[in-house]
Amino acid sequence: MSEPVLVYRGDAIASYGFGDPHPFGLDRHGVFHDELAEAGLGDAIEYAAPGTASIDDLLLFHTADYIEKVSRMSAAGKGYLDEGDTPAMPGIFDAASNVVGATLAAVDAIMDGAAKRAFVPIAGLHHAGRGHAAGFCVFNDCGVAAEYLRRRHGLRRIAYVDIDAHHGDGMFYGFEDDEDLIFADIHEDGRYLYPGTGAASETGTGGARGTKLNIPIAPGADDNDFRREWARVEAYLERAQPEFIIFQCGADSLEGDPITHLCYTEQAHADAAAALCRLADKHCDGKVIGTGGGGYNRRNLARAWTRVVQSFVEAG
Repeated sequence: MSEPVLVYRGDAIASYGFGDPHPFGLDRHGVFHDELAEAGLGDAIEYAAPGTASIDDLLLFHTADYIEKVSRMSAAGKGYLDEGDTPAMPGIFDAASNVVGATLAAVDAIMDGAAKRAFVPIAGLHHAGRGHAAGFCVFNDCGVAAEYLRRRHGLRRIAYVDIDAHHGDGMFYGFEDDEDLIFADIHEDGRYLYPGTGAASETGTGGARGTKLNIPIAPGADDNDFRREWARVEAYLERAQPEFIIFQCGADSLEGDPITHLCYTEQAHADAAAALCRLADKHCDGKVIGTGGGGYNRRNLARAWTRVVQSFVEAG
């Protein structure tokens, strides 16, 4: 019997959000888990509780000055951590640390052989940079996880794959000069959507020039457009031969999201997850983590993330 897919849940990550009427509300965790329960996956999934990240964990990616700023502003509970998208809510330091902790717990479970795949719904906070918050993202759990895999588990070539409607700028610029961080990102063209970055010409800097894959896609792009571009991602990953795959599967790329303009269905997410499992089985003993990322239409995120988990289960 194959290992169950680990799915993380609990108040520790459900508490990450900014309340109504902010798009990143506190209900996202619950609507996903309600949908997942309806999918009837039974023993094929195993629920796991998130942990919390230590300061030393956060320092793997973030600067000490920035961590101190978040702690101080979280305690004060007022103002913004960026230019106006990410409020300094009371307790946001602990909530953001718990998101990182959940992703690191998933990393450890996979590296220890307890599972091949795991999914963390309130994670994939890809806009946070090494020294700043951005776009609803306080700490970048994916960035911390990539550094953690290297420094704590001895891996070298980590693949980060992102299909959120928004460019994963925190990850791209955090590793733009790192030739061993394998980066592939399909996103809405930055001329039409925040953060305005991720042009096809952005392929890395210095010795990493030519090693990063940014694929901007036009507003209104559908599943057929996604599949056409996704073939480039698969070819890129096949050449790169990663040791571990981090999948940011933001659901704001589905049709009907209130703040983006793409028109995928949840089938795009299911297909991408299945393809990454095949690549992972070939190159890295099946090691894949899915992180929820964006998604502000609740029905969309619940269905897209559930389809990702189903694909992980079906891949065995």
